[in-house]
Amino acid sequence: MLPRRLRVGISTCPNDTFAFHGLLAHESDPGELDWEFELLDVQTLNERWLAGDFDLAKASFAAALRAGPDSLVLPAGSAIGRGVGPVVLAPALPHDAPSPERVLAPGEHTTATLLWRLFHPGRGTLRQVVFSEILPALARREADLGVCIHEGRFTYAGHGLRLVEDLGATWERSTGAPLPLGGILARRRLGQELTARATLALQASIDRARAAPQAAAATMRRWAQEHSDEVLWKHVELYVTADTRELGPEGRRSLLELARRAQSAGLAPAGALALTDEPATWR
Repeated sequence: MLPRRLRVGISTCPNDTFAFHGLLAHESDPGELDWEFELLDVQTLNERWLAGDFDLAKASFAAALRAGPDSLVLPAGSAIGRGVGPVVLAPALPHDAPSPERVLAPGEHTTATLLWRLFHPGRGTLRQVVFSEILPALARREADLGVCIHEGRFTYAGHGLRLVEDLGATWERSTGAPLPLGGILARRRLGQELTARATLALQASIDRARAAPQAAAATMRRWAQEHSDEVLWKHVELYVTADTRELGPEGRRSLLELARRAQSAGLAPAGALALTDEPATWR
């Protein structure tokens, strides 16, 4: 039987390229599936998933809440943890901000934007830009605040910026739960057997990256916005957790809490992200 071709979208951030290293390097799925990758920024992935372009894709959990019954969250590949949230940054030297504040966010369907709206409803004039444009725009003082993701958590001081709020810490204080940022979505039409095979292949890919860190580092450097090895490994340390390999009970509870709060605020449809305990199957 010929391999089943899967159109897959993942982000360029180090936690994704680390987790998918074995598959990107053709080392962890011996011919069972034909993985066809596109690496894109997170908001483009969200938009492409909602448009129906991929069989599997990394997407923000905020987008997953809007994706409808055709989408399942794989029990591997999630970014869920503590100390991992988006950060709200500002120029280092404060000044009198216009009213309302000019706020940059990394995409309409990102979990970062959802958190901003949950904790700061109605604050500021929100403008969506590609995540990599936020730090330079703040440094040029073209905005008053920026909701920053990925490497921005580690590199903002080098851009002359200051931390205003850690939205992940705000979430943790408010809920007592880790923050669910994003995960790998699958089309329900793939069926349970193929979805389970994809999950096992991704788990093997994560294991391969753990076993061969130098090779994984080369894969991360190829795609990263920030090429400092220290920053890359800090990213992996924070965002690639036990829940990345296999989503556990605490991670699932955090997803349900995100869904509950988004629905209560009118930011997600009712009934989104109802979960089961069946392997590789969420509904």
